[in-house]
Amino acid sequence: MYCNEVCVDATLKGLPYKIELNEWGQIVMSPASIQHAIFQDHISALLRTLLNHGRVLQEFPVTTSENVKAPDVVWISDALLAQVRDQTASPVAPELCIEVMSPGNTKAQQLRKKELYLEAGAQEVWICSEQGDVEFYDATGRQPQSMLVPGFPRCIDPD
Repeated sequence: MYCNEVCVDATLKGLPYKIELNEWGQIVMSPASIQHAIFQDHISALLRTLLNHGRVLQEFPVTTSENVKAPDVVWISDALLAQVRDQTASPVAPELCIEVMSPGNTKAQQLRKKELYLEAGAQEVWICSEQGDVEFYDATGRQPQSMLVPGFPRCIDPD
């Protein structure tokens, strides 16, 4: 199955799960918890207060070497968004891709997605644990803080 087919398939609209395609074009649905949604929203809000340019978006479709993935939160520059906005899935990863852990995925899966996003052009990838601890990665490995958003905390508490 291809991204365009998934996007126009009426039977898939309104599902309460994030839909991605694996490397064989099979649909993968990952149920997320309410806590996951709260972290996703809180991260988005923090980014909007810390960055005064670009866009913060959720569930942004990115074409990777293992098909289409959708980071939970992204920050994309205005210039890159202008280049990809008419695509079904972006052929280039946004500058910042963030995954939030949930009961439906493993750390190994998130670390694999990190590699895919970096390979697709992301400058940084963050992984937020179910406890709110944030790990920052770039092409050289794990970093003590974000270089794109230096003021972002290493641990967040959305309550």
